[in-house]
Amino acid sequence: MPIITEAHEFHEENLFVDLRPMLHLPLYLKCEGFNFAGSIKLLSARYMVEAAERSGVLTPGRIIVESSSGNLGVALSIIAASKGYEFVCVMDPRGNPGTRRAIEALGGTVHMVEELPREGGYLGARLNHVKLLCASDDRYFWLNQYANPANAHAHYDRTAAAISRQFPDLRVLFVGAGTTGTLMGCARYFKQRRPWVLVVAIDAVGSVAFGGPPAPRFIPGLGTGVRPPLLDLSIVDDVRMVSEADTIRACRQLARRGFLFGGSTGTVVSGASTWLAHHPDAVRNGCAVAIAPDLGERYLETIYRPGWPAETLGMEEELLAAHPV
Repeated sequence: MPIITEAHEFHEENLFVDLRPMLHLPLYLKCEGFNFAGSIKLLSARYMVEAAERSGVLTPGRIIVESSSGNLGVALSIIAASKGYEFVCVMDPRGNPGTRRAIEALGGTVHMVEELPREGGYLGARLNHVKLLCASDDRYFWLNQYANPANAHAHYDRTAAAISRQFPDLRVLFVGAGTTGTLMGCARYFKQRRPWVLVVAIDAVGSVAFGGPPAPRFIPGLGTGVRPPLLDLSIVDDVRMVSEADTIRACRQLARRGFLFGGSTGTVVSGASTWLAHHPDAVRNGCAVAIAPDLGERYLETIYRPGWPAETLGMEEELLAAHPV
């Protein structure tokens, strides 16, 4: 039984869900939300903060500032509270209300960016706000999850290694793309150690990370309005884009089987199941794993609330049930 003194010390990384009875596909789901932050972002946050401390750029009295759609903000709030730092999270209106309240309950401060710029979307607006804060006061320290190598190293070191240990017959790995820290860490690990494993990125329709046209997105988590500096396309074997309607569909179908996951997880499961249905030979004599970044409690007022898809996406409830996962 783990006994901890700091909230960020606990991160369950060996829990997998067998989705074969539900999907009739050889797919396992690595559940990353079982920690005090409720998402995979706790690993990224811990590695980035501790790397900054070791290098001497993050010292007592500095204020951590980061742009986040939500999950990293909660993770950094926990670590800042544990280590005695102030923390400012720059969010936009797509963030879940519960996420903002969690950040504030943990002692963090939220700056909400309301104005949507012509280019770069809300992410561009958040990044501009972060840069203005840092220029205004040298106490602010920006971790910059979008370009920080420690973000990817966390998942090379821990996430990918845990998957490799558990699944010696792995053939395909599905990873959601946001900052691409998880994607790059996992892709680099398998390209170096088990290069026959295909790494498939799952992204949201409307994201520009892989060259697609920008479009409004309403579910926080995956996707980006600015191409991530961490992204190296040479180590990604394929990309699957998922609509927000399919994300909601997948989340609700998983919930009907007792698994309440977040929007990023729904996107990854939807993309993975569609990709596998079109590439059945890719997992012959083996299996596939998808990474579930988050749990679903913070999405109860959005994805899981009847009426929200119609209000936000203009999609009627009956259409969401038409194509189960």
